[in-house]
Amino acid sequence: MLTGRVNAPDLRTAHGWLNTNRELTIKDLRGKIVLLDFWTFGCINCQHIVPDLKRLEEEFNDVLVVIGVHSAKFDAEKQNETIKQAILKFGIEHPVLNDADYKLWDQYGIKAWPTIVLIDPHGKVVGQHAGEGVYDRVQPYIQRLKAEFKDELNYEPVDFHVERRETSVLFFPSKLISDPEGNIYLSDSGHNRILKLNQQGLILETIGSGEQGFSDGNYSNATFYEPHGMALRGDMLYIADAKNNAIRKVDLKHKMVTTIAGNGELDYYFMDERTQEPVNPNSPWDLLIYGESMFIASAGNHQVLRMDLNTEKVYRFAGSGREALADGRWLESAFNQPSGLAINGNVLYVADAEASAIRTINIDTGMVLTPLGQGLFDFGDIDGHVDDALLQHCVGVEIIDSDVYIADTYNGKIKVLDLSRNRVRTLTSGLHEPNDLLFLNGKLWVTSTNSHQLFKVDLNTGEKEEVLIVS
Repeated sequence: MLTGRVNAPDLRTAHGWLNTNRELTIKDLRGKIVLLDFWTFGCINCQHIVPDLKRLEEEFNDVLVVIGVHSAKFDAEKQNETIKQAILKFGIEHPVLNDADYKLWDQYGIKAWPTIVLIDPHGKVVGQHAGEGVYDRVQPYIQRLKAEFKDELNYEPVDFHVERRETSVLFFPSKLISDPEGNIYLSDSGHNRILKLNQQGLILETIGSGEQGFSDGNYSNATFYEPHGMALRGDMLYIADAKNNAIRKVDLKHKMVTTIAGNGELDYYFMDERTQEPVNPNSPWDLLIYGESMFIASAGNHQVLRMDLNTEKVYRFAGSGREALADGRWLESAFNQPSGLAINGNVLYVADAEASAIRTINIDTGMVLTPLGQGLFDFGDIDGHVDDALLQHCVGVEIIDSDVYIADTYNGKIKVLDLSRNRVRTLTSGLHEPNDLLFLNGKLWVTSTNSHQLFKVDLNTGEKEEVLIVS
């Protein structure tokens, strides 16, 4: 029989449960097959397995209980409120334990995010799996457990009190760009749509039905799955459709959406693999057009890609695919979930989120450098000289003159990197996971993702003014 030999450590935490109205113990779950998901919400690989977990929950809804164990990497990820927001953002419908002090992480011998642990109906650990590809790896084991314990299983579904999203005009807004007329395109990511706004916040057009999906068509029929970064070229709007692993193109004149790269699947390529052939994006997070090329922050594969806009083929550009803070040329370098792009001359600036770093790529030479940032686990909230300054999971970046403006996401701040003095200062604080920045009409426009708001920030005083969105 496929039975575990070690008793599963009990599910006790000093930091509380979320997405449920009661605490659970291993004893409470006797007769159920239990899958623990050790995750941290900023980790793109943890986000990648959410569909796998949902698929398992639906397939084995009578016998399987999935429980998330949130063992945070960043300080900002340890708080119940930010975990709750992540639960809503990712549509998680199972209970989540806050393991902020790593107690359960240590008891279960976890070494990496994500890791799943399978527990049999007697409360014994069957085994664990680190990384992605969860469904294909785990489904056969659950099937065997269901067959072998068929006379001992509890087939009654377990009802949890799942967090429900509140109604708001914006829902987890992320990236934004402007057009030549001064209008704004905003990714209303949680609503799976793109909004065209004027500077007073009036919705001029809505691109996408709002349903989660992956279908082309006109504005009212097309569907997206957590769209993020955008780029504009003439009458063509390009969209990083992150969770569909695709680049979508919107013909603004004819109001039609098509898919030009990606097939919905995660694509992986490392080191010297596939350097001369087209690839598909992996959780594309931001876009930037330079000449005849469009650069793609491919967060899921820790690389920056390049689309030839004439052929609409995507190629590798920078990053080996391994997750690390490594400078060097082209594929010698390494990134850590690149999530934001900006440009100054021929130098591409990258918000390298998981390393809390700002990276640069010289487009002509391919040289990658790190003007700000120290390592994958070096983060904090410190201003001052770049040798001492620390960010915490920065996601957005904008260039104004020679200054680099940074959405210091998990610190809830906008920071400024003065390249002439090699110093970092805080412009404004009190935001809730700011995701992107846009310099427009003398103001810095900022999305406050977790508060579902859009702000204008005064560049001199740091004063914030909310832009109310109306239809």
